[in-house]
Amino acid sequence: MFDWIQHFADWLIYSVFGLGAETHLGTALNFFVYDTLKILILLFLIVFLMGIVNAYLPIEKLKNFLNKKKLYGLEYLFASIFGAITPFCSCSSVPLFIGFVQGGIPLGVTFAFLITSPLVNEVAIAMFIGMFGIKATLIYAISGILLGTIGGWLLGKFNLEPLLSDWVKKILENKMQQGEYEDEKLTFRQRLPEITRGAWDIVKGVVLYVIIGIGIGAAMHGYVPENFFGQYLGGGQWWTVPLAVIVAVPMYANAAGIVPVIQVFVAKGVPLGTAIAFMMATVGLSIPEATLLKKVMTIKLIAIYFGVVTLFIILSGFLFNIIL
Repeated sequence: MFDWIQHFADWLIYSVFGLGAETHLGTALNFFVYDTLKILILLFLIVFLMGIVNAYLPIEKLKNFLNKKKLYGLEYLFASIFGAITPFCSCSSVPLFIGFVQGGIPLGVTFAFLITSPLVNEVAIAMFIGMFGIKATLIYAISGILLGTIGGWLLGKFNLEPLLSDWVKKILENKMQQGEYEDEKLTFRQRLPEITRGAWDIVKGVVLYVIIGIGIGAAMHGYVPENFFGQYLGGGQWWTVPLAVIVAVPMYANAAGIVPVIQVFVAKGVPLGTAIAFMMATVGLSIPEATLLKKVMTIKLIAIYFGVVTLFIILSGFLFNIIL
């Protein structure tokens, strides 16, 4: 499917620039050109398709639906799926999480969204398809949605509302009745320009992360010794998955920036499940996210949230290594 991009990268780097395929620089630049073009093309196409979905499933409509219907636990799944189709990193998800809390949506449901939104989105899926194939992408996407669903349900059972910040409690006490959502009577043709602009805006917003992430991946691909990552995270030892997650939690990146890096991890000998667990912890948990959450949660609630999600990601990593 992407052979033409590889041919172009080979021609540009090895013929036009005259770099040898056996050199570190040539290998790194070839990787960079190929992956950048491939990912940006996939990214625009998938973001455009998700824009069509989002155009017919507005946030306000979802909030009202969840507030009014008794769904017998399916609300966690729906919130998790909605998180998967919204293109937000962990910090970008926090304002929407705050809006859900302000709108009176149950805390467990908002957690389901917050967990899944940075883990699974069209950016990560586009990049995963190109880098790891359909099977790994499906397993990754389904597991991310299930992680959000189960994690949100479990956190909801803890009755953690008293651990929300005083600011949120005051808002909930004074919450005003919201009006009914009115569907915009627009045809698909009328929506299309806005959807296209939205897709392009998202691509422009993440392109720098894509370039930086692929640049890091290209440098690692071209210059890092073959056994470097395999020495510390490879080999399949049981402790490599927890180690990868614990190391990743203090870091911060979005899916666009970290997926190219884990591709190189795998190429250097790290099991795919361990690499995905590292990615999930990097994009799903971060110090900047915790700082933003401090506005709506107490330190104790943040610690509980981070602890539960960290445990689930570790378990997912073990499962990935068994399946993949």
